[in-house]
Amino acid sequence: MLLDKAELRKLAESLDELAEAREINKLGAYSPYLKQMEFHALGRTKSERLLKAGNQLGKTLCGSAEAAYHLTGRYPEWWSGRTWSRPIRMWVGGESAGAVRDTTQKLLLGDLAANRANLGTGLIPQDCLPEDPSWSRGVDSGVDNIAVRHVSGGFSVVFFKSYEQGRTKWQGDTIDLVWFDEEAPSDVYSEGLTRLTATNGAAFMTFTPLKGMSTVVRRFLSEQSIDRAVVNMTMDDAPHMTEEMREKALRRYPDHERATRASGDIMQGMGRVFDVADSVVACTPFTIPDYWKHIMGLDLGHGQSESAHPTAAVWMAVDPDHDILYVYRTYRIKGGNVPTHASALRSQGSIPISWPADAWAGDKNSGTAVKDLYKAQGCFMLPSHAKWEDGSVSVAAGIVHLQQRIEAGTFKVFTTCPDWFEEFRGYHTDENNKIVALNDDLLSATRYALMSRKFAKPVDRSGSFMVKRPRQAMASGLDFNPLA
Repeated sequence: MLLDKAELRKLAESLDELAEAREINKLGAYSPYLKQMEFHALGRTKSERLLKAGNQLGKTLCGSAEAAYHLTGRYPEWWSGRTWSRPIRMWVGGESAGAVRDTTQKLLLGDLAANRANLGTGLIPQDCLPEDPSWSRGVDSGVDNIAVRHVSGGFSVVFFKSYEQGRTKWQGDTIDLVWFDEEAPSDVYSEGLTRLTATNGAAFMTFTPLKGMSTVVRRFLSEQSIDRAVVNMTMDDAPHMTEEMREKALRRYPDHERATRASGDIMQGMGRVFDVADSVVACTPFTIPDYWKHIMGLDLGHGQSESAHPTAAVWMAVDPDHDILYVYRTYRIKGGNVPTHASALRSQGSIPISWPADAWAGDKNSGTAVKDLYKAQGCFMLPSHAKWEDGSVSVAAGIVHLQQRIEAGTFKVFTTCPDWFEEFRGYHTDENNKIVALNDDLLSATRYALMSRKFAKPVDRSGSFMVKRPRQAMASGLDFNPLA
């Protein structure tokens, strides 16, 4: 049936009204993908969450929608995550004030940089924003904070912050929820968590891990906690990304970035140093024969901060019949003191310990060389620091030696050492092909053990040295010596 002009005009007006209604209530149109839905749902039981995703897959949209739900209290029927029945105080953080304005602020409030009259065209519905925001002094059209009407009758408040402000600007307030869009420095992240203590609040992050195996990433991937969860979202999890769009997007990036940009994999600089599968090195644990030799490598920890290196050690057994080295135990603890670490090092018996040159340095409290502090605690420290045959302490030589052994099948690691494999997978170079000295503590300890393997000795579990290899019985009843 054909419509007359009046009916067509009325239909056009209705469509315009519908488009306008959607423009000022975009939250109702949000329809999450399965991975985004999983991320939201985990908020019910986890106080820390990470949505680790590739570029342009909807991670910031996901974070914005969740923020809008909590600020307004307008949860959809399908929502299974955490809820607040009262107004909340929330922080939204990003790398810089300009980046916050152009990403999270734009998605939540509208494109205010283009026109401040756009307030209310973001995911927070316009009728929830009855008042103008408090504008930021640091960037044009940037918002410092704004009140958001909550269904309970009160007002939530959302504050927009940047990492470039530094840790001190993230202190002092008590909040319910913090959203870190893009990876935060470890000190800023730690300070954000501190603000949640009094309210039993929650934190979530959305980012592409372009900074490699950083302290914050390692917290989620390596430090197990029932309160923490990670959801990984790849291009295959984003239905809006067609095959043509994926290929076009990936062509924009250098080869070493593509896995991170597409799948949210940890950025590994220009590439992995040891580019082999875990299975090439891994072996099932077995009982080590008594006559095998043992050596331990120790890497010293430094400081107590989140970014400080932990104290790390590896126990290595040497198969003298086939010249195969086995890492069978690891130890990696941040902070602590010499007596604590020494107790752990002695736990497998009195094994020779290979240590780095910086252990000659005096302890800041006593002035005694650190290696002597361990010796005083009963650790069997070798007379001098680890070095190669030529007297050097070259990291490159250690990498070459380990690569050669891996290729020859003469270096193995027990599968009961997952933290060693974590470092092994993440050991990488930067864009200048230099080793990134991050999360490499067990690998450093392994290198020291390799350098000092000639000092390895048999040891029993009680700690006494020189457990003899069982000898075959001599022939008896003969009138001559068959070995003469």
